[in-house]
Amino acid sequence: MYQNRSPFGGTPPVVRTLIIINVVMLLITKFFALKGINLEGVLGLYYFQSEYFQPFQLITHMFMHGSWTHLLFNMFALWLFGRVLEEVWGPRRFLIYYFITGLGAAALHTFVNFIEISQMQHAAVAFANTPSPELYSSFLSKYLHDSWPYASQIADEWFSSPNNNLIAERAVDTVNKIVTLSMNIPTVGASGAVFGLLLAFGMLFPNTQLMLLIPPIPMKAKYVVIGYGLIELYLGIAQPGSNIAHFAHLGGMLFGFILIKYWNKTSKRFY
Repeated sequence: MYQNRSPFGGTPPVVRTLIIINVVMLLITKFFALKGINLEGVLGLYYFQSEYFQPFQLITHMFMHGSWTHLLFNMFALWLFGRVLEEVWGPRRFLIYYFITGLGAAALHTFVNFIEISQMQHAAVAFANTPSPELYSSFLSKYLHDSWPYASQIADEWFSSPNNNLIAERAVDTVNKIVTLSMNIPTVGASGAVFGLLLAFGMLFPNTQLMLLIPPIPMKAKYVVIGYGLIELYLGIAQPGSNIAHFAHLGGMLFGFILIKYWNKTSKRFY
């Protein structure tokens, strides 16, 4: 179907436009970074209790990427699966699906963040009420996912001097900063919507052979979807606080599945 077309010339309009917007946004982000302006900090999606959260970020974060590698993988998947789905569904339905899965990804990611940050906030309050070196060290090991020498240094000093009130105050302040920092990490990328496209492709063309990159073996689309879903679920549970929003990927797949099932009930065609 695509044999006689150039890769970009055979790309339908919505997919082509989405790719162009994403590329342009990364170029603009890099340009502003040279001027000392962090555009990700404005357009990335923050946790809803963060002081930096804005409703428009629910849309804008889908067009932001952290690196060229991040962009390349997402845009390749958008082109690979999106061009087929847009020709099957048409531009309007494809665009609706893309944004709903992207928003669904943000919704599940935010819900999981809400659970994790709420637990962190309760632990911070409990620690502030009865501060001790043991509780402080336990909080760090559970909620501090990145290295922070200053925080670890406080633990070492406190264990050496457990009755030092000044160290206890520094520890309480550090715990509160960790909670705030966790709320102020922006999420960027089109990965949630891209995983929604992967799910749709697997449902519409379950027996189509896809060539994996790692390992380089052919596999039916339905097994690729199941495999990616299980991997994302495992990583999301096993690696809380990861730099990769695994539950956002699952959210894109989940909302894509729900939307396709809804369309199937309201149409004689299979979507």
